[in-house]
Amino acid sequence: MNKVQQKVMRDIPAVRWTALLLLALAMFCSYIFMDILSPIKDLMQSTRGWDSTAFGTMQGSETFLNVFVFFLIFAGIILDKMGVRFTAVLSGAVMLVGAVIKYFAVTEAFIGSGLETWFTNHLNYIPGFDELGISPFYRGMPASAKVAAIGFMIFGCGVEMAGITVSRGIVKWFKGKEMALAMGSEMALARLGVATCMIFSPFFAKLGGTVDVSRSVAFGLVLLMIALIMFIVYFFMDKKLDAQTGEAEEKDDPFKISDVGTILKSGGFWLVALLCVLYYSAIFPFQKYAVNMLQCNLTFTEVPAGSFWASEAVTIVQYIIMLIVAATAFTSNFSKKPLKQIMLVISCIFLVVYCYMGYMRQSAETIFAVFPLLAVGITPILGKIVDHKGKAATMLIFGSVLLVACHLTFAFVLPLFKGNAIGGVIVAYITILVLGASFSLVPASLWPSVPKLVDEKVIGSAYSLIFWIQNIGLWLFPMLIGKILDSTNKDLVAQVNAGLLSPEAAATQYNYTAPLLMLACLGIAALILGIILKRVDKKRGLGLELPNITE
Repeated sequence: MNKVQQKVMRDIPAVRWTALLLLALAMFCSYIFMDILSPIKDLMQSTRGWDSTAFGTMQGSETFLNVFVFFLIFAGIILDKMGVRFTAVLSGAVMLVGAVIKYFAVTEAFIGSGLETWFTNHLNYIPGFDELGISPFYRGMPASAKVAAIGFMIFGCGVEMAGITVSRGIVKWFKGKEMALAMGSEMALARLGVATCMIFSPFFAKLGGTVDVSRSVAFGLVLLMIALIMFIVYFFMDKKLDAQTGEAEEKDDPFKISDVGTILKSGGFWLVALLCVLYYSAIFPFQKYAVNMLQCNLTFTEVPAGSFWASEAVTIVQYIIMLIVAATAFTSNFSKKPLKQIMLVISCIFLVVYCYMGYMRQSAETIFAVFPLLAVGITPILGKIVDHKGKAATMLIFGSVLLVACHLTFAFVLPLFKGNAIGGVIVAYITILVLGASFSLVPASLWPSVPKLVDEKVIGSAYSLIFWIQNIGLWLFPMLIGKILDSTNKDLVAQVNAGLLSPEAAATQYNYTAPLLMLACLGIAALILGIILKRVDKKRGLGLELPNITE
């Protein structure tokens, strides 16, 4: 009887997984907005005059304040001081403010306004930042891209704060339980946001036969409102948990700089942090250009205007099929035979149907939308392995190998199929699925390892430091990709500037070999660090190869 009375909310599986679902759905919405312009890079170039440099600079601005104003460090302090629930609601509100600014920047109302004139004439030179080469703006950058960058900076503060808050929240609800499975499941659901974005961003931009890129951003804005509601609901659940456990949300101990010093002295922490920045820099910046890369490397034919494949209804049907693939693949992990086998068969059949529809639509964005689907199915499996058997460092090494292989395939194999409509799409689908699977190794193995490396009271600060280091790469590499594209496609850029080629035509003729090689090098560096991390773990007994669940 005493045991029943002592049971708290997080001891009840249904309740703690409900808390996880709220956090995951909020991140799902934020992931959609994070890449909302990625599948319509060509439309941003043709309707707003954003070349690759402008597009990459705007995309990289998301992490500017986090890196150079150290907002992520402050976010970690806020999280450790104020607790999970307060920081969750704050992050949702900050994301929403940034999204509103970005939305206004891409609307028709901004064009020709006084604000457009002001931003055209200002922020072309920022003392100090320009000399260091880290300015988020440059002379000649379109005014709409500058304002969108400002909004994206604010959104970036909120989304990264949400990221460390969700990680801390999962630790709070799942420590000593299925933590790796929980983190992997959260990221699996959140990454469905990438697929949702790839499918619906072009859908809304082209809705009704007229192009309006602001509709895509409005779609993401509405979802961020829903995310804020999810965080508010979580607020009350978390408050009730603290009431049951007697834990104080606000810490009595003031934050000490020495706490950060303790974290930074950990060699294991630095290896994990560097692995994180290399791994994520090879994925997230790539996502922002992936659709355009496919447009440049695959041969597409125009779908007849009156056919089903050109209709708006096909988008809804394909998305429903995608959800069936994700749901059956995910739930198969929690089912017993023969239901498990039935779920997997259904998932595979609908995955083939989904891929077929992507091919018939002749759409690069719907092809790349397959990115998270294999990850959704295998992430819970990987989480279970880490929870029950360990081997987190080994998984990171394997993930790095897959990462390198995929980027090299995109760089050298995919272009060989230019002109081969079916062969190119098949190579693209397989490579994208494997890349998504390699990415699933990070949440399942890396994030649950952090609590093993630092003291529990500074977990929020530890996550924020890792995210800050990660954000350096997420700021740098989108800009680098854009600049490398323009510098390695000088003839293309010159033709556009001379008026010999339209921006719309040029947007699908870039050579992506150089940027993809750069991303592959990041994967090689991650592989080397993964091997070093495994050796350090074996020598120092960090416990990274040990299971999370304690008997």
